[in-house]
Amino acid sequence: EIVDGNAKMTLGMIWTIILRFAIQDISVEETSAKEGLLLWCQRKTAPYKNVNVQNFHISWKDGLAFNALIHRHRPELIEYDKLRKDDPVTNLNNAFEVAEKYLDIPKMLDAEDIVNTARPDEKAIMTYVSSFYHAFSGAQKAETAANRICKVLAVNQENEHLMEDYEKLASDLLEWIKRTIPWLEDRSPQKTIQEMQQKLEDFRDYRRVHKPPKVQEKCQLEINFNTLQTKLRLSNRPAFMPSEGKMVSDINTGWQHLEQAEKGYEEWLLNEIRRLERLDHLAEKFRQKASIHEAWTEGKEAMLKQKDYETATLSDIKALIRKHEAFESDLAAHQDRVEQIAAIAQELNELDYYDSPSVNARCQKICDQWDVLGSLTHSRREALEKTEKQLETIDELHLEYAKRAAPFNNWMESAMEDLQDMFIVHTIEEIEGLIAAHDQFKSTLPDADKEREAILGIQREAQRIADFNSIKLSGNNPYTSVTPQIINSKWERVQQLVPKRDHALQDEQSKQQSNEHLRRQFASQANIVGPWIQTKME
Repeated sequence: EIVDGNAKMTLGMIWTIILRFAIQDISVEETSAKEGLLLWCQRKTAPYKNVNVQNFHISWKDGLAFNALIHRHRPELIEYDKLRKDDPVTNLNNAFEVAEKYLDIPKMLDAEDIVNTARPDEKAIMTYVSSFYHAFSGAQKAETAANRICKVLAVNQENEHLMEDYEKLASDLLEWIKRTIPWLEDRSPQKTIQEMQQKLEDFRDYRRVHKPPKVQEKCQLEINFNTLQTKLRLSNRPAFMPSEGKMVSDINTGWQHLEQAEKGYEEWLLNEIRRLERLDHLAEKFRQKASIHEAWTEGKEAMLKQKDYETATLSDIKALIRKHEAFESDLAAHQDRVEQIAAIAQELNELDYYDSPSVNARCQKICDQWDVLGSLTHSRREALEKTEKQLETIDELHLEYAKRAAPFNNWMESAMEDLQDMFIVHTIEEIEGLIAAHDQFKSTLPDADKEREAILGIQREAQRIADFNSIKLSGNNPYTSVTPQIINSKWERVQQLVPKRDHALQDEQSKQQSNEHLRRQFASQANIVGPWIQTKME
């Protein structure tokens, strides 16, 4: 029939060959041959707009389905978005030319024949489309093989990455453990509670922020190690052996050391904070007591050193002694505070307070000042008591002086009155009586002078005691207004009046003697003339 030129039979034989060797072996899911090829086309062109493959004739008439198949497998060969549904010839020629040039699929169809035919030949289109299937199916098998190789390589690369990640993660984790353990084992106390609270806050940050990720890293490291070993075992590869010192057991050992170092660290921090709080409380208590004591002692040394008793009277000195006794009582009451200050300072030293040097210096200053105050208090008491005794002696002398000066002053005033008293006498006997009385007065002057000297001696003795003991007497004798100056002044006046009285009495005596002589003369003459007158009268 071929020789006879029977076209129908010849074409039928060719179609049978094509169907047997190009189409019959096509299998997609549970369909084969024509249905399988149609399903394959539908699957590949489903994502493309304006393409709806339902058969092997009209669905391919606009050329978009051919372009979609090529673009789905080789997107770099077709610019699908630039194709237009209303230009089927261009679309078909583009697909045929690209398939022939790049996919080695011969151009079996003619674009104009397909466009100009109401129903394109199904067998021809099916035959041409099967060429696409076989072209892309072979590529897909090669791609599958390549994918398998890539998958093996990817698994190997993944394993290599897991090994590298394990090594890096193990190194980082061990380094972190190595760096953290000394920090947790450090038990050196800080000086202030603020610094210890910062350490506590850092530790809590470690527990809350820094450690949890490391716990996760440790767990992930163990998971990665086990996963890697499983993958290697499944792929018949040798087990992974980490670098020396980076085994899971090494990490677990390091983690145990970390936990041991962490154990008790927070408790130590809290105990240390409580210790520092007690120290701060003691230090504040020390400062308060020291400040109160220093405020109390302010001006006390100057008060104890003052020599106000040197110018004080006896009543003043007694008041000063009473005031000093009150101060001594106050001083004794403060003894307990000084002892408390010293005890607190000692406790701060025993508890290793960071600022102990300044505490010790302040405490020593307070104790030294306390010793000085005690010494000054004792010295002032002695000085006050000594001055009191001296002022009492001076007071007794002043009293004695007053008791003797007053009558002596009265005596001198009376003597001055007597020495200045005018006298009127008529006879020699009267003047002689006055002279005798005056002589009697003069005979008492030596004793009076001795009395004056004794009185002035009392005053001098009081002044000597005051000068010797640096006592500044406040003024005149409190018991009398008669001063030594008054006594001396009046004594001088008496001394001056005595000779004047002598002269006056002597002059009066001479005068009375003259008068007595005249009286006698007159009396003798009267004895002669008297009888004569009587005779004449008779």
